[in-house]
Amino acid sequence: MRPLLAAALLGALAATVPAHAGQPCEERPLAPHEVVLSMDLAQRTVQALEASGAQVALVSRAGQDLSKYRLRYSHMGIVVRDHPAGRWIVVHELNDCGSASSALYNEGMGNFFLTDLYRFEAQLVIPGPEMGAKLAKLVATRTPVRLHEPNYNMLSYVYSTRYQNSNQWVLENLAAAFAPAGQVETRLEAQKWLRSIGFQPPTVEVPAAVRLGARMFRANVAFDDHPFERRMAGQIDTVTTDAVVRMLRMVDPQAKTLTVD
Repeated sequence: MRPLLAAALLGALAATVPAHAGQPCEERPLAPHEVVLSMDLAQRTVQALEASGAQVALVSRAGQDLSKYRLRYSHMGIVVRDHPAGRWIVVHELNDCGSASSALYNEGMGNFFLTDLYRFEAQLVIPGPEMGAKLAKLVATRTPVRLHEPNYNMLSYVYSTRYQNSNQWVLENLAAAFAPAGQVETRLEAQKWLRSIGFQPPTVEVPAAVRLGARMFRANVAFDDHPFERRMAGQIDTVTTDAVVRMLRMVDPQAKTLTVD
């Protein structure tokens, strides 16, 4: 296993606090049929990756119903082939359940889907050969660790470094991979590069009552990093899985999207 995955991320796997992203924070054991469905989805996702010939991709799962925000998937990670073993490893940021902090994890595809899924469906986004090689190279460095901000906010503002959500971590890693060599080493530099290419995520409309309830009762939701005027208008510019796909398509016309269902 590569140094980043082995040293920097395996330590996170030892955490004892349950971690979640893109799904409600609940301590509910999965029913046997849910385990079977999750593992079947993992197997079919791996088969799709194998058939694609890719070495790296983005993988998304549906941890909750976000249809009222016109979103289908809630959480995204970077999946990379582990040489020489040949396993597919998902690298992603997870929120420590019930808290405002996060950690980086790497785990097999089975574990990635072995959670309380809203829909047993996955999305794969496969970069073209050139961009895929750049992303695979980045994951083998310590840059993904440097780009991690443990102060977690499910609805973090795309152009603030105060907090970070799990999809924003993926987005900023893509910026580091695709920007000219040496240009992106920090979150601030990643966001500067995203601005330079004219990136703007789809806006999520969050009414005032929902914002107030979320802020009062959920430790992992904050709005104080968003511009005041847009926040008051309920216009939340956060990073969703759709936002990451939008950015990738801006810079990589060869990227392909696959649905595993």
